[in-house]
Amino acid sequence: MKYIRQIWHIVLRELDILRKNRIYGFCMVVFPLMTVLFFTTMLADGLPQDLPVGVVDLDDSHTSRALIRNLDAMQSSRVAYHFASVSEARCAMQENKVYAYLYIPEGMAAKLLAGRRPKISYYYTMTCMTAGSMAMKDLKTIGTLGSAAVGQSILSAKGATPAQIKAALQPVTIDAHQIANPEGSYNVYLTTALVPGIMMLFMALLSSYSLGMELKFDTGKEWLAKADGNIVVAIIGKYLVHTLVFLVVVFLFQYYIYNVLEFPRLGNVWSIVRLCVLQVIASLGFGIFAFGLMPSLRMSMSISSLWSVLSISMCGSAFPVMGMDPPLQALSWLFPLRHYFMLYQVTVFNGYPVIDAWFHLVALVGFTLLPWFVLRKVKNAMLNYVYIP
Repeated sequence: MKYIRQIWHIVLRELDILRKNRIYGFCMVVFPLMTVLFFTTMLADGLPQDLPVGVVDLDDSHTSRALIRNLDAMQSSRVAYHFASVSEARCAMQENKVYAYLYIPEGMAAKLLAGRRPKISYYYTMTCMTAGSMAMKDLKTIGTLGSAAVGQSILSAKGATPAQIKAALQPVTIDAHQIANPEGSYNVYLTTALVPGIMMLFMALLSSYSLGMELKFDTGKEWLAKADGNIVVAIIGKYLVHTLVFLVVVFLFQYYIYNVLEFPRLGNVWSIVRLCVLQVIASLGFGIFAFGLMPSLRMSMSISSLWSVLSISMCGSAFPVMGMDPPLQALSWLFPLRHYFMLYQVTVFNGYPVIDAWFHLVALVGFTLLPWFVLRKVKNAMLNYVYIP
C-alpha cells in the first residue's frame, strides 16, 4: 500500500506537469494524430496515379496514336505533353515536368507492316524512384502490348488459329499472387511503418525531455522525495501517465487503419494489443536509458531523436535489411522500430504465431528493461548534478 500511495502521488504530480506544459499535449496527442491523418490521406489512393509523362510521336500514324491512347489509359500514367523533338522532351524531364517520355520514330508503322522490327524508345528519370519505376513499368507494358498486337495481326493474316497465336505470343503464362497486400497499396505497407516510427520518436523524446526538465528546474529532489528516494517507484509513477496516454493514441491509430480504412490483417486483436503495449514501453524505456547514458536535457534528446530517425531507414520497410551490408544488418538489431516492424509483419499482417518472431519480442522487452541499468545514474543526476544549458 505504501508504494501504491507513493505512485499515486507522483501520478498526480505528473498530471499537473502535463497540464501546465503544453508541449506534452502537442507531442503526445496533437502531432501523432496529425501524422496519422497526413500519411493516410496522402497515400489514400494506395498507388500514385496520373503521373505526367510525355510523348515524341514522329510517326503520327494510326498505330502510334493507338499506343499513346493506351498509355494515357494506364492508371499510373497520364500523357500530359506532346513534344516535337527529343531535346524538348529531355528539357521537360530535367525541369521535372514529366517523369518519362516515349519516343516513336518516323516510319514505325510502315516498318511494322513490312516486318522490319522498328524500335521505340522510352526514357524515365530515377530521381524519384517510385515515380520513375511506375512510369517505366507502364512504358514497358505499352511496348510489349504494341509488339504483341502487331504479331497477332501478322499471324492471323497467315491463317494461325487463336490457340496458335496465343502460344506464339505468350508461351509462358505468369500466375502472380501478391500475398497479404493484393492491391500493392503503398498506404498499407508504408503507413504501418512510418507512423509507428514517428510515434516512437515522440515517445523516446518526451521520456528524455521529462527527466531533463526535472534536472533543468531542479525539481528532481522533490520528485524523488515523493517516493522516499526509491528511484524505481519514482520512474513508475512518472511514466505511468505517459504510458496510458500514448497507449490511447496508438490504439486509436490501430482502430482507424483496421476498422475505418480496412487495412488487411490476418492476426487477431490480441496480437495488435500486445504489439502496441510493447511499442510504447520499449520506446519510453529507450528514452529513459538515453538520459541515463547522458544526464543532460540536450544530449539525451539528441540521442533519442537521432536513434529514432535512423530506425525509420533501418527497420526494413523501404529497403530490405537482407539487402544491406553485413555491418548494417547487425546494426539494425539495435533499433526498436526494427523489432516492432518484424513483429507486425509476422503476427499482425500475416497472422503467424508469435513464436515465429520470439527474438523480436524478447528484444522489445529488453529495450523496456534498459532503464534498469541506469537507474542509479538517473538518481545521482537528480540529487547532485547541476543543469548546464
